[in-house]
Amino acid sequence: MSQFMLLVYGDPANWQTLSPEEMQKATEKYLAWTKKSFTVDAKRLEGDAGRVMRAVRGGKPRVVDGPYSETKEVLGGYYTIDAADYEEAVRLALDHPTLEYGGTIEVRKVWGT
Repeated sequence: MSQFMLLVYGDPANWQTLSPEEMQKATEKYLAWTKKSFTVDAKRLEGDAGRVMRAVRGGKPRVVDGPYSETKEVLGGYYTIDAADYEEAVRLALDHPTLEYGGTIEVRKVWGT
């Protein structure tokens, strides 16, 4: 069995359009998905922009606020799951609630698993 990271991206503005009842329902869906048997770990990230460190130029690394990009989607969290291969990892992620709420999931295999 291998491990895969599901990097969850979404537009924070989408959540502001939900009623309190819809937000509660969405939260319940995320919590239920997190408890599935193949989920190893899951963390939501803070809503801030974070920091980006870039390659050394002129003798020292650059650190900037960000990441900023042309898209409105931001990395909001991650899941680590167990799956046999990419095909199974994708199949397991297809019912993740972030897809229902307009988000994107990037699936990446964890090195050495």
